[in-house]
Amino acid sequence: MPEHVDVAVVGGGVIGLAVAWRARARGLSVRVYDRGELGGGTSHAAAGMLAPVAEADAGERALLALALDSAARWPAFAAELQEASGVDVGLRTVGSLLLARDADEARALERERELRAHLGLRVERVLPSAARRLEPALAPALRLALDLPGDHAVDPRAVLAALAEACRRAGVELRPRSAVADPLALDAGRVVLAAGAWSGAPVRPVKGQALLLRDPAGPGLVERVLRWEGGYLVPRGDGRYYLGATMEERGFDTAVTALALHELLRDAAELVPGVLELEVAETVVGLRPGTPDNAPLLGADPGDERLVWATGHHRGGILLAPATAEVVAAELAGEAGADPAFSPARFGRVPA
Repeated sequence: MPEHVDVAVVGGGVIGLAVAWRARARGLSVRVYDRGELGGGTSHAAAGMLAPVAEADAGERALLALALDSAARWPAFAAELQEASGVDVGLRTVGSLLLARDADEARALERERELRAHLGLRVERVLPSAARRLEPALAPALRLALDLPGDHAVDPRAVLAALAEACRRAGVELRPRSAVADPLALDAGRVVLAAGAWSGAPVRPVKGQALLLRDPAGPGLVERVLRWEGGYLVPRGDGRYYLGATMEERGFDTAVTALALHELLRDAAELVPGVLELEVAETVVGLRPGTPDNAPLLGADPGDERLVWATGHHRGGILLAPATAEVVAAELAGEAGADPAFSPARFGRVPA
């Protein structure tokens, strides 16, 4: 491939690879650079929840609209990706439950239900006995649950493998282990900055510690994604369960701490005692890319139109990948740009 390309993507995580795949589908020549292995960073450590309803915030209407749009795209995106790559991305559409352990959490959950009902989102109040019929592994001490039938999950590592393979088959040039010091020095018509927590100001790293658990007997402990104050349990459908995750402002620290893992297991066991019988398959640390308002940066740089931002997705990179890829690919193809609510200009001039 010639050295010059239409688009250079800096970052080979779920956002960078999805953008590259969609840009190539529009006929653009694309090259992806990653400082390490493709998909080996934050996306590799993600839980994979597709949870626009669980994470809805009345003060973030533009982000909610983007999240709902992206969640609606996921079934078709997953099917197309599997066809293009031959890899099953592990999309599970069994819904989620929000759980309360005590009276205070139950009152908070009622407020969350009212908020979502006000926003027109699908949510149902479930009594503890009914919740235990849905998920028999739940503890008798459960006080209340909300059923979110539209919140689903995928296996991020399968998604990354599928995206990398789809990109290869489509003719995207992939360059792992290729750190980029100056994105604008790359020989490309446009440069997409999708380097996650390594994108530079105003993006900052937000540390998350988690556990990947495994049931040697196979799947069946729980079927739905379970969420509670401070944590969640995500079944992969094959006997693996992702238990996460902390939220820590510790810069680029990636140390695993005993306290974090203890608290995750303690809280989970209050609701699903059976987690303590599972094997620890892996400890996981990821650095989420946060912004001052925790909404993504999408669109052309205010100081240099050649640079396009696709980063700062915080906790929602997996969920927002399909919509982000479409928005950024459209920008690269000279079509409609991103919602101004996500423009990098909202933080002033930002350095690459």
